[in-house]
Amino acid sequence: MIYLQQLSNPITSYQITAVIDTALCVGAGGSSGSLADKPIVRNSEGNLLIPASQLKGRLRHECEKIARGLHWAVCSSPNPQTMCPQRAGLTENFQRTQYQVSGYESQHHCLICQVFGNPVLASRVIFDDLICTENPDNLPEVLRPGVTINRRRHIAEEQKLYFLETSPANAQIKFTGHIHLSGAPIYAGALILAGLRHIHALGGSKSAGLGWLHWEFPELPLEQGAWDFLAKGGE
Repeated sequence: MIYLQQLSNPITSYQITAVIDTALCVGAGGSSGSLADKPIVRNSEGNLLIPASQLKGRLRHECEKIARGLHWAVCSSPNPQTMCPQRAGLTENFQRTQYQVSGYESQHHCLICQVFGNPVLASRVIFDDLICTENPDNLPEVLRPGVTINRRRHIAEEQKLYFLETSPANAQIKFTGHIHLSGAPIYAGALILAGLRHIHALGGSKSAGLGWLHWEFPELPLEQGAWDFLAKGGE
């Protein structure tokens, strides 16, 4: 049996909560049991959830933007060929001492890959699904109608009415999960915190007002050295 406390790289977990300000639409392709053409995703117990893969992908994108804004060279995800250590076609300076990782001395990995991983380097951060804390029996099925738009003719398509399932609107529903850090570099917590603050909406139909949210999380024990390190991007 494996005990997390006995691993060489201890895992530090932080709870985060997404509070939905409008209504959430995270579609579950191929789901059944609903009148909606695009039902909302649920777990086996019927709880609404935000998949960990969606949160991690969106957070990585935001962290990439922040790192580039601080003048760090960042590879191009999610294409494996343009990610570290290959970086096909990329000409920025990746030959920096800060991009060297123990055990991978012959390679260089950008700050983002050192946290979120790449085809060679394992991720140092693991995300839980964000699970709705409200009892499923207290959340009625909400269907929102829509119609497919012909982008060329700028009119509604005939016989293209569809229904989306969403969470109840303006109910301040909370979705809670954990972020687990294992062997992460010193700047990881600061970068993740900054990236989360840049995420204002999740799910589909964000331009129609769905999925807008704000975050609740505890005060992370961030060291001044983390911010000092990130500030060295232009050196």
